[in-house]
Amino acid sequence: MTLSDEELAEDLTRSGPEPPPPSRGRVVARRFLAVPRGRVGLATLGLLFLLAFAGPLVSPWSYTDRDFTAFLQPPSAAHWLGTLQTGADVFAVTLRGMQKSLVVGLLAALVSTALAALVGAFAGYFLGWTDRALTWLTDLLLVLPAFLILAIMSPLFGSGAWVLFVVMLALFLWMVTSKIVRGMTISLKQREFIQAARFMGVPPVTIIFRHVLPNLSSLLVVDATLNVSAAILTETSLSYFGFGIQPPDVSFGTLIADGARTAVYAPWTFWFVAGLLVVTVLAVNLVGDALRDAFDPAATRAR
Repeated sequence: MTLSDEELAEDLTRSGPEPPPPSRGRVVARRFLAVPRGRVGLATLGLLFLLAFAGPLVSPWSYTDRDFTAFLQPPSAAHWLGTLQTGADVFAVTLRGMQKSLVVGLLAALVSTALAALVGAFAGYFLGWTDRALTWLTDLLLVLPAFLILAIMSPLFGSGAWVLFVVMLALFLWMVTSKIVRGMTISLKQREFIQAARFMGVPPVTIIFRHVLPNLSSLLVVDATLNVSAAILTETSLSYFGFGIQPPDVSFGTLIADGARTAVYAPWTFWFVAGLLVVTVLAVNLVGDALRDAFDPAATRAR
């Protein structure tokens, strides 16, 4: 029994058109949430941000307050996590330090990834003298002693000048990624859709921003995520030695440096901030690892 053309058309009309395929972002999000470590990392990171920015609202003390009747006191009802040698509330100053470290890590990661994308894409697309100049700049920054330069410039990172510290930190995080972006851009430049855009007279800068960089989004998103933990650890190391965030502001590094002196006989001054640092870096790395698998499912199958 066969259907007539009218019946077939009516049947197709009733069934309706096929739904459009899901967007790439939705597919990546579904893969990301399907990985347990991705859910755990994202939930932990969200709780840390909530604690850092909402916690001070419920604390009876500010990070600038001093209790001159409670120097180096253990946790109590008045001071939930104890006090420092200066009488500062450990809970309040730790949350302030976490705020600063999270903001510095996020901004430095975004700036460094943006630099890597632009330098690598322009070098790989234009080649010639543009490639030689940008590659020379990249190689120069790779051999410069970043720690020494940041230490020399540390007097400029005083109160209110932490944005300069973020910029300087980002300047030493982008070089390796830019070389990867350059190589991938050279490969993409030979693809048919790039060649078609060039023959149609599309300006090179438009091609880079409209076609090249979107096709490198998976690499850039994962790189930005992993750079957050790298920037937080670098900031902590520099601040520990006094070359990062400067007093009266605080960060994970300054708090760990102060708490290390009293960690043996007053552990509440050190272990809470140290534990938060470990949990923060671990959560960021879990998110970055899950994002890498979400963008590249072949890596998950191989693993």
